[in-house]
Amino acid sequence: MTDVYLLLGSNEGDREQWLLQAVQQLNVLGAISSQSALYQTAAWGIEDQPAFLNMALCLQTELHPLELLQEIHHIEQNLGRQRTLKWGQRTLDIDILFYGDAVIDLPELKVPHPYLQERRFALVPLNEITPDFLHPGLNKTVSQLLDECPDKLEVLKY
Repeated sequence: MTDVYLLLGSNEGDREQWLLQAVQQLNVLGAISSQSALYQTAAWGIEDQPAFLNMALCLQTELHPLELLQEIHHIEQNLGRQRTLKWGQRTLDIDILFYGDAVIDLPELKVPHPYLQERRFALVPLNEITPDFLHPGLNKTVSQLLDECPDKLEVLKY
C-alpha cells in the first residue's frame, strides 16, 4: 500500500455534495486514512468565478500511479466534470499531490504536483493532515512550504 495525498476541489453546484460523493468513490480504490476539514478558498488562476471548497485526504492504495490517475478521471467524469477551460469552474477536481515519496515526470502525470508550493488552497488542508511530510523534490516539509508560500489568497475553514 502506498500513501497518496490528494486534493479535492469544487466550485460548481452543490460543492459539498460533490466532495462527499468523491470521497465515497475514492474509498473504493483503497482506504482513506485521514482527511482534512473543508476549506472555502478564492479561485486561483482564473479568479472571476465562484469560490471553491477544497479538502485534502490520504488514500492508501495498491493502484499504480497511472491506474490511479485513470480512476480519478473516471470519478471526475461520473460526477459531471467537464474539461473545457484550464483552471475554469468545475463540479469536481482531484489532484494527486504526492504518491508516496515518488517523483514522477510523465506527460500525463507529474508528481509531486508541480504547483503545490505556490497554492495556499492546497497547502492549508494538506498541512492539517500531514504537516511533517517531506516534499521529495524540494526537501521541505508541508509546513515549511506553507510558511514560505507566496500565495496570499484567503483560505477559511468551512
